[in-house]
Amino acid sequence: MQYEVNTVEEYIAALPDNRKPVIGKLREVIVANLPEGFAEQIAYRMISYVVPLSRYPQGYHAKKGESLPFLSLASQKSHIALYHMGLYQNKELETWFASEYAQRVPTKLDMGKSCIRFKNPEHIPYELIAELCQKITVDNYIQSYERAINRS
Repeated sequence: MQYEVNTVEEYIAALPDNRKPVIGKLREVIVANLPEGFAEQIAYRMISYVVPLSRYPQGYHAKKGESLPFLSLASQKSHIALYHMGLYQNKELETWFASEYAQRVPTKLDMGKSCIRFKNPEHIPYELIAELCQKITVDNYIQSYERAINRS
């Protein structure tokens, strides 16, 4: 589901009542655990955490003048989605996350390249998401991103 909003508060207000507390809690976990330097904003019609242009003026190579996307949170029609670009760029991190998820959550991990889908909010591993958020600093992410785009 896509919401035509300008602020994170407007995004949360636009959610169905059953999604507001879940998205709110995920947002709290992310904000409390992301290393310093990431900025929260609405991007791609989702709550997003980016490397701001003031920190990385080159921005996102695919969209000139846009901040470098790192993590996004969205309420989709049939699930809650957490998009984490660090998982997409770092196989070791992805392996760690999948292993930890299997140990902590009774349901199978539903994940694409960077998207983790939570169909049952009761099975969201908030502590694991907190740990995942702490794994990559802004500097680590910029270095990983530059390595990835230079391989293309």
